[in-house]
Parts: sequence; C-alpha cells; structure tokens
Amino acid sequence: RHPMPKNQAARKLGGVLLGASLLLLILATPSFGKDGRLSPEELPPIQGLPDPFLMESGKRVQSVEDWNQRREEIKDLLLDYEYGHMPPAPGDMRAEETESMDLFGGKATLKRILLSFGENQEIQMNVGIYLPKEQSEPRPVIFLNDMVWYEHLRPLAERILDEGFIFAGFDRHDLDRDDKDRSDGVHPLYPDYDWGTLAVWAWGCMRVVDYLVTLDEVDSSKIALTGHSRAGKVALLAGGMDDRIAMVVPNGSGAGGAGSFKIEEKGVETLELITQPERFQYWFQKDLRDFVGHEDRLPFDQHFLKALVAPRLLLSTDALGDQWANPLGTQQTHRAAQPVFDFLGVPDHNAIHFREGGHDMLKPDWDALLDFAGHHFLRKPLGEDYKEVPFPDVPLELNWKRP
Repeated sequence: RHPMPKNQAARKLGGVLLGASLLLLILATPSFGKDGRLSPEELPPIQGLPDPFLMESGKRVQSVEDWNQRREEIKDLLLDYEYGHMPPAPGDMRAEETESMDLFGGKATLKRILLSFGENQEIQMNVGIYLPKEQSEPRPVIFLNDMVWYEHLRPLAERILDEGFIFAGFDRHDLDRDDKDRSDGVHPLYPDYDWGTLAVWAWGCMRVVDYLVTLDEVDSSKIALTGHSRAGKVALLAGGMDDRIAMVVPNGSGAGGAGSFKIEEKGVETLELITQPERFQYWFQKDLRDFVGHEDRLPFDQHFLKALVAPRLLLSTDALGDQWANPLGTQQTHRAAQPVFDFLGVPDHNAIHFREGGHDMLKPDWDALLDFAGHHFLRKPLGEDYKEVPFPDVPLELNWKRP
C-alpha cells in the first residue's frame, strides 16, 4: 500500500460528503475504513452524479485556484478507491535503439527502442516510433498505448505521418501481463503499492511520455494519447493524471473508462461484473468491489476523471452497438464533465463521437481522432461537430451547477 501523506485520512472526509453539516458530523464521530478510506456503509448515498466542484472542506470551488486544489483531491479519490496508487517516476532513463527500418517508400523510419529505468535499469519497456525522414520542425505525436510495430498497423502509421504527426506506442505487457499474478512485471519492484493493472499500464504511458519529450522531433506540447477497450481505460487514466498529455482519446473504454458505474442499463458491463475475482478485479484497487450494491455511495463517477483532463483536450470515441461499453453512461459522464470545461473557459475541449457498429477501433474512430487533433494541433479546419450526443432526450440528473 502506498503510504498516505501526512493527515490525508483527515483530509479525505470532506470531499465525499454532500455538505458541511455532514462533514462536521463525521469529524465529530470519526469512523475510518481501510487505510483511512471510508467504507461504502460510512459514505452517504448521493442522488444523481456527484458534484466535482465540492471540495473536501465542504465549500464549493469558486476560482481556478480552488479548482487546482480540487483536482488534487479528485486524483486522491480516484487512486484511493478505484485504481490504486502509482509510484513516482523511477528516473535514470535510458533509451537503446534495437532496430530501425525504412518504410513507405523511404518516407519514414520505424525505430524500436528499449526503454529502461531505475538504478539498475530493472524496469524495461519496448517502444516503437514512426518518424518522417524529412521533418523541418517538431511534430505532434499520436501515442497509442499498444504495440504499433506490427504490419497490420502500417497503413494507419503511414496515414498518421502523412497528416503531419508522429506515431508511437509501447508494449504495456512488459510491465504487467494482464493477469492476477503479482510476481511478474514491475510488481516485485513495488510490493507496497496497491495499484491495479490499469494503473500500472497508465504509469507505463507516463514513462513513454518521459521519453517522447526528450526527442527533438517531437512537439512536447502536443502529445495525444489513445487506446481501445482496456487500453482506452488506461489512456483516460494516464491523461487525467499527467498534464503533459495534451489530448486524451479513450475509445470503447466503458466501465472504469469513459462509461459510468452509476448509470448502468441492461446489457452493460457493470461494476459487479468487471470486478468479479474471476474476471478483472485485478485491474482496479481491490476494494473497489466493496461498492457493488452500493454504487450510489461512490464519492465519484467517471466524469471526475474526465474533468481532470480539463482544460486540455478530451475526445471520447465510442460505438452505438457496443452496449457492453455503456454508450448512455459514456454520454452522461461526458455531459457531467462539461461544466468543468465551461468553468475553465474551454467548452469545445470536451468532445464526443459515436459511430454505428460494435466494439472495435475502426476507421471512423481514427477519422475523428485525426480530425480533432488536426484542428487543435495543426490548425486544420474541423470536419465534424463533436458535441452531438446519441441520446439527447435522456435527462441528466445533476443536483449541482457550475460555480
């Protein structure tokens, strides 16, 4: 377990409450859950989606300075209850080029890099990056948190380069093989951390960003991170936690990503289903499952994570036929995050795109990503309206308003 900062247990009481009176009540009769967290039974039920502007002190955000403080509180909430804690950057980064090949008729080079970190270089990750041969100035990066060097992705890589970007990715399984085993990957190096697999992979994304920002070819202010399904959950988590990621594009990410734990229609992957021990409980902080049957007592929903991206760029891409990934929940947390983007003066930075079809990352998803990134990073005209939602007549239950 990641050790809590001094007095954090006391600080955490306020942010999960509905108002100052409840705060005073609980402070008068403290009842702590595991490691300073309140258990579901100790938390008040919340009608509708929780208020991201309600601070731990019981007051509401009134200024950008207040919001910056509230952002740190939200990070703590999400790491404490949902994802588990990540260690700091390990430092001592080294990058060794292991392979280089010319592609696309000599227009580009694919480089394979072995990244290593730590005093003894014990943390190792395989990275791939497509770079144009002729480049007059630093370029934005499209960073897919997956293995990008396989041949089936070459046409996509060529398109991304032709549109003015660099394309990069890594093998997240170098850090965690996506199973319950905690004896592999980085886990033996950090035995006291309670992070689930999603947090491990998100931390890996941040380590790739550590590398990308050192490259002369890269415009370090224009890094877009994306991923599909579980990798979409990872993209949103890393993007919420790391301000160096200028644009975040979770695709088909569902529960624990752009979806919702509180808005769960028939046929969606619920909190109960995704955290089953025989399924994916290991993706999360293990005690998240304690909220099964108590979802109304979660002190957050996924709009909190989306709000962490503000004022940077967020584009959620999803499919109408992907019911498992909770299209309605994705729409509603998108709408619930919008007041934060509005408050920070960037209403157009919270975007959403739905296509027909099922669970995949297809050409229309990439079209939307490259259109949105091209507009904001390369000043190209915007081809679509990324505010249109698929269920506009479904009411959104919010018992709060933006300051």
